[in-house]
Amino acid sequence: MEQKIKAYKAFDKDLSCRGFKYKVGKEYEETGDIKECEKGFHACPYPLDVFGYYAPAGSRFCEVEQSGKIDDSESDKVCSSKIRIGAELDIRGLVKAAVSYVKERCTNECNAKPGKPATAGDRGAATARGKASTGSNGLSVARGKNVQVKGGIGAILVIAEERDDTYDIVDWKAVAVDGEVVKSDTWYRLENGELVEVD
Repeated sequence: MEQKIKAYKAFDKDLSCRGFKYKVGKEYEETGDIKECEKGFHACPYPLDVFGYYAPAGSRFCEVEQSGKIDDSESDKVCSSKIRIGAELDIRGLVKAAVSYVKERCTNECNAKPGKPATAGDRGAATARGKASTGSNGLSVARGKNVQVKGGIGAILVIAEERDDTYDIVDWKAVAVDGEVVKSDTWYRLENGELVEVD
């Protein structure tokens, strides 16, 4: 049975990548030897890794399915001989996919305190609680009660509020710092589903 990998791909504004133009819903195949950074179709299993190749502002993103010959020798991307371009995602969709990716790989085994998830598996990712800050084009994630985030221009801010009595997420929001609607280097918290500046 052919291996299929769910992944995420970034593109230029016209849905092209390295000169090759793609279309949503289409499948593409490359013949010959497949090697990362040389020949084949590249995508990232962890959704937010696409920002290492394309900036959040001005780029487009899709969920993809990779199959055929596979080269996954790189740490954050997979190269394949076949790729199917799935649904286009906005930043919020990518962040939601990243949250799902992390949750699917979490375990409570071998933790000092029960109920505190730990990351497991290749390409795992998780975040700490409390304040989170990043520079331009970075990613800032905060989860907990009364948490805060800030970032530079082009950064993605993700904030998740938990219930008082459990670790359940009651609300979350993901935004890009554009310098206008969301200011750079400004602390934000979540209030009634919206980001508000912290005095």
